[in-house]
Order: sequence, then structure tokens, then C-alpha cells
Amino acid sequence: MNKLSKFSRELSNYTEIEPEIHLSPATGYRARAEFGFSKNSYTMVKDDKKIYMEKSSIPHPSIQQLMPNLLSKIYNSEPMQKKLFQINFRTSGKKVLATLIYHKPLQEDWILAAKDIEASIENLSVIGRSKKQKVLIREENLEVICNYDNSSFKIMQNDLVFFQPNFYLYSLMISFIAKQLEDPKDLLELYCGCGGFTLPLASKFKKIFATENNRHSIRLLKESIKLNNLSNIETARLSDNETASALANERLFRRLENVDMQSYEFSHILVDPPRAGLSAETIYLSKQFKNMIYISCNPETFLRDIVEVDRKIESIGIFDQFANTGHLEIIAFLK
Repeated sequence: MNKLSKFSRELSNYTEIEPEIHLSPATGYRARAEFGFSKNSYTMVKDDKKIYMEKSSIPHPSIQQLMPNLLSKIYNSEPMQKKLFQINFRTSGKKVLATLIYHKPLQEDWILAAKDIEASIENLSVIGRSKKQKVLIREENLEVICNYDNSSFKIMQNDLVFFQPNFYLYSLMISFIAKQLEDPKDLLELYCGCGGFTLPLASKFKKIFATENNRHSIRLLKESIKLNNLSNIETARLSDNETASALANERLFRRLENVDMQSYEFSHILVDPPRAGLSAETIYLSKQFKNMIYISCNPETFLRDIVEVDRKIESIGIFDQFANTGHLEIIAFLK
């Protein structure tokens, strides 16, 4: 039984609603990709076996095209390959960030070699990382253009923040959310990341209050808000449990001293938690909202949480972000 059939069968125990299914291309779909580095090759683990490769068909073509060239440059440079153990990529569709991660401090010879590589490979920015060290050659941030509903949004990200990995399904996820909205007023968003949903949904709500515990994500979201000239989004660096405490008036936060929480008329709460799912505090908080949008990257914790939030599923979409793997992304509207 494939993963779509398996989840649909399990879902039928909770609702008669048929999920809307969105499939991904089998290749070239990943806007973010992480590889090990060993024996002058990119590496991945599949079926408990390490695979060595010069390039991969999984990342977006902009990443695929430069992978062999970058590998060759690393092979011909001792400072670049010594103690290198991981290479992470992310792309805007044109520009690519490559983060090289090391088991050693990076010295001047590495910087000179990285500059030569950037100069010789078009649309590539290189970042070097080792323990407590970050070395920038040119650019740290990547500007991603999100085209949605006849509008374009500029979303800033870097190699330390979460962003939707599937280049092709991301806009379909936004469209699915937008078309399900009924009588939207203000939105409370938890786990907002760098604003992948916050920014495009700003036109659908009167105001958005978005929280996230990752300081890099919040900083980039604030940059994107200015970049897109949006005035109806407020942000705070708060965890899910801290947000619940703040809204319950259980605790005062200096990070909220300029936010008038009483001015919000929340009609929806949007949650996009990690694979562990929702905390007990977040589930309790969600019960205060008539409408809940739950984005999940883990079908098991999603079905567990459905029982705890005690809500009716109004609609549900399945997004196969990771073709040929066991993973699924789910978006559910819960009353």
C-alpha cells in the first residue's frame, strides 16, 4: 500500500471528507537539499546504505546544474575539501546558496579558495560553517519570489531557517489555504518561520500576529515585511508555549511591549509545527478559536492531535512534497 492510500485509509477513521491530493514531479522538485561529503562525492543514505554521487536528480535544476562543477572545484582545492563533511543547498530558482560545513576552523586559504569558486560559478553564493564560526564570501540571504493570486512576494531566507522544500507545491499550498477561508478577520500564526505563509496570506486577513522561536526567522520575516511594504503583520519571537501563556495573560513578555493584543479579533489560528506535532499548551490555546488551519509534516502526529483538538475536519489537502519517500505534508481546516 502506498503512502497516499495508507494515510487516506487511516484518515477515514476520523472523517468522511475525501482529501484533495496534490502530487509533485518525481525529480527536480527540492528547493532545499542536504548532502554528506565523503570520498570526493556527495553522499546520501538510502535503505541504510550510503550512496556516492556527482549530482542528484532530486534538487531543483538550478542546483543540479552546478553540483558537478562545485564538486570538481572542491576536489582541486585542499583547503575546500579538508574536513568537509556536509554540503547544503537552497535555491530561489535561479540563485543558489551552498553551505559547506566543516570539522575544522576555516582559515584565510579557505576564504581565498571560496572566492575563486564564487567567481567561476554563476549565480552561486558560498557560506562556510564550522563550530561557532560562519564565513560569508558574498551573500548570506536568498530572496525568493512567490507568485500567487496575480501578486508577487519577496521572501528572504538563509541557510539557518525553515522554508517549504518543494519548489512546485509551495504556491499550491497557499492557494489551498486561501480558497478555504470563510469570513477571515485576524490571524494568529504559530511556527511562522521566515513568513512562507504569513506574507502571501496578509492580503486575506485584516491583521496577522505571527510568532516563531527562531531569531533568524523572525529577523528575516521583518525584512520581508518591509520589502513588501506590508503594514498589517506584527511579529514576536515566542515559542508555541510562550504564545499560549501570553494570550492567556499568564506571563508578561518584554518582546510584546509594543504589541496591543487587545486590538486583535482573531477568526483563525494557523499552526505549522515540527514533526513532533502540537504541545498540550498549544492544543489548549487552539480551543479558543473557531477556525484552525493545521499544517503537518507528520501524518502520525497529525492524526494523534486531531483527537486532542476535538474538532471537525472541514477540508483536507495532501501534498506529496517528497516524491518516492514515505513523507507527506497535510493541510487541514478544522472547525
